[in-house]
Amino acid sequence: MMPTRPVWAEISRSRLLANWNLLRNAAADKANVLAVVKANAYGHGILDCAPILAGAGAEWFGVTCVAEAIALRQVCPQSRILVMSGLWEGEAEAIIEHRLTPQIWEPFHFNLLEAAARRRGLNAGSIPVHLEIDTGMSRQGVRSLDGLKTLLGRCGAESPVSIEGVMTHFSAPEVIEPDETQAQIARLAAALDVIAEHGIRPAWIHAGNSATLFVPWHLLTLKELAEKYSARLMLRPGLALYGYLPRFVPCTHEVAALQPVLAWKARVVSLRTIDADESAGYNMTFRARRRTRLALIPVGYADGFNRLLSNRGHALVRGKRVPIAGRVSMDQTILDVTDLPDVEMGDEVVLIGEQGEERITAYDLADAIGTIPYEITCAIHARVPRRLVD
Repeated sequence: MMPTRPVWAEISRSRLLANWNLLRNAAADKANVLAVVKANAYGHGILDCAPILAGAGAEWFGVTCVAEAIALRQVCPQSRILVMSGLWEGEAEAIIEHRLTPQIWEPFHFNLLEAAARRRGLNAGSIPVHLEIDTGMSRQGVRSLDGLKTLLGRCGAESPVSIEGVMTHFSAPEVIEPDETQAQIARLAAALDVIAEHGIRPAWIHAGNSATLFVPWHLLTLKELAEKYSARLMLRPGLALYGYLPRFVPCTHEVAALQPVLAWKARVVSLRTIDADESAGYNMTFRARRRTRLALIPVGYADGFNRLLSNRGHALVRGKRVPIAGRVSMDQTILDVTDLPDVEMGDEVVLIGEQGEERITAYDLADAIGTIPYEITCAIHARVPRRLVD
């Protein structure tokens, strides 16, 4: 067994399953749920999380790119896998070989898929795709109705490309007022009218992310839209699977029941005492005001522990919150444990998670450095091993 540094992330099976069941129940008969596991399952480990979700009934997964999808296919051989960032040159063959479903919106996406289909001698309608409509995000998707009509003209009876789904991406689904989401839904409906005029009947219509499941008006409106076109509604929760929601989602009982899946831990590997007025860390940004005991942990910004947490972040040791002393280094961080005189070498340190009655969440780290919880968990480097726990 390869030796590892004493820093690791624990991934809770039971919490992941509880979150999945809560989200699926929130959708109930209104929608199917696609589990977004892109970016290594938001830093939680795609190859660990996806099989757990598949075993609990998840039929669809969303990933960033073809490379992620191929890796996922090895552990989820029967799942439907949506490639959410389109495709590039050289990827169409892999999409066909590994039975992947790409989101498409550019004419060259059609070109690549059609050329690969010709090389393989595939029948008409044999490559399912999900057509993305840009309704206001200005990032991906067909932007104009004229552009949409041009693309639809390529989806005739002889085309190997079959529009199985139509989708969009909301720019602010958690914001109730002003309701840009309402305008985006209206733009999606206009695009669906054009698609219907071309005789195309998608099996799936999907829009919305984690927050949409907890905004009843959005959920009901999307369900009615899907029913109008005899399609099934699908929602794409991501962050909520892992126990977090955007801050402005109303805090209902269901939202409060979500549980963070990841705990990030390390151990004290060195202890020392410095005198008043001595410094610690790079550039002497921490200077002791008293005789100070310092604990060293083997985790730094190369592990994804953000350098902006220097002198402002905290960790948990022996059930108490202790401050970071000085700059977060590439591979190490110093903690001020002066008020915990019994700290010993090997003590467990919690960077994200619970210890005793104290708790640090990805929200806390995000608030400390002015970012969002998505970035905190996604940034945890692959060199931090993930361990499945109950």
